[in-house]
Amino acid sequence: MTTGTVKVGIIGCGKISGVYFQAARKFEILEIAAAADRIPERAQAKAEEFGVPRACSVAELLADPEIEIVLNLTIPKAHAEVAFAALDAGKSVYNEKPLAVTREDGRRLLALAKEKGLRVGCAPDTFMGAGGQTCRKLIDEGAIGAPVACTAFMLGHGHERWHPDPDFYYQPGGGPMFDMGPYYLTALVNLVGPIRRVTGSAKITFPERLITSEPKAGTVIKVNTPTHIAGVMDFADGAVGTMIMSFDVWAHQLPRIEIYGTEGTLSVPDPNTFGGPVHIRRAGETEWSEVPLTHGHEAQSRGLGVADMACALRSGRAHRANGELAYHALDVMHAFHDASREGMHIQVESTCRRPAPMVSGLAEGVLEA
Repeated sequence: MTTGTVKVGIIGCGKISGVYFQAARKFEILEIAAAADRIPERAQAKAEEFGVPRACSVAELLADPEIEIVLNLTIPKAHAEVAFAALDAGKSVYNEKPLAVTREDGRRLLALAKEKGLRVGCAPDTFMGAGGQTCRKLIDEGAIGAPVACTAFMLGHGHERWHPDPDFYYQPGGGPMFDMGPYYLTALVNLVGPIRRVTGSAKITFPERLITSEPKAGTVIKVNTPTHIAGVMDFADGAVGTMIMSFDVWAHQLPRIEIYGTEGTLSVPDPNTFGGPVHIRRAGETEWSEVPLTHGHEAQSRGLGVADMACALRSGRAHRANGELAYHALDVMHAFHDASREGMHIQVESTCRRPAPMVSGLAEGVLEA
């Protein structure tokens, strides 16, 4: 068992940060030591709410010699800037998804971390939960044979009706592909492996969006990134995937993720959650069967990837929600947009390893035997 805590500093105290502040209560390896935000009142409020020792400026957080990991929860266009600053300060960094807005920044982040002997991690970590890991175990054990094909569908109507500050979802680095694509692509890489080629079509259906949520109700958003993307993926191991990501659809009855194998079909739970249900239908069967979850972390467990990275810092092993995996997802997401713009298949230059499966049977909050 890994001993000793790893001190983490959180930069970015917006809507998503609450679940990460709670992570220190769930994972014994994590100690949230400081909070920072460009709006100081936000950092102070979170520090008080979650009992964090101090709220401070970004510069003060980066200068703290005891902080080993910077948890970067800023908006997408700031991910690279904050991550570079963390690495320059001698700290490993774990980004909220996506890794960066551009491929160039993503590559530079990985290169700088390698040069400095530091680590880069990145959300999502949902693939490490009970649902994703049960599916991984079934595939690895050959329960559906060799994967032949897969589908991944995320269709909704955007964020302007409920999110308090939705503008960035409609700018480069946002849209359904960059907002939700990381969950689906990371889940697929975990289950099927890396992607070698994509093609697709993308469009903006509504050039403007009206915010109806508070506090910005009545504000009009100019949409500057595709909001409906339909694509095809060729996986390195031969499987063919179909993907639709959309903020332009009011309702649908499509599955989230299905894996089609030579010996059966696997229905994968929502990759934006950690739990189930998991269903399987083997060749020759006439009914679906629900598979009991084989791993822990069924409930909300954001922060699992940070905790795994912290354990890896102590033990020296590879962490699962790593920079190479996140960069591959970033590369593939850009490739879908490129394919639509250029009218061709795009060869995906990056690759990565499937992350190691999680260990089952451990106590809640413990990641290593």
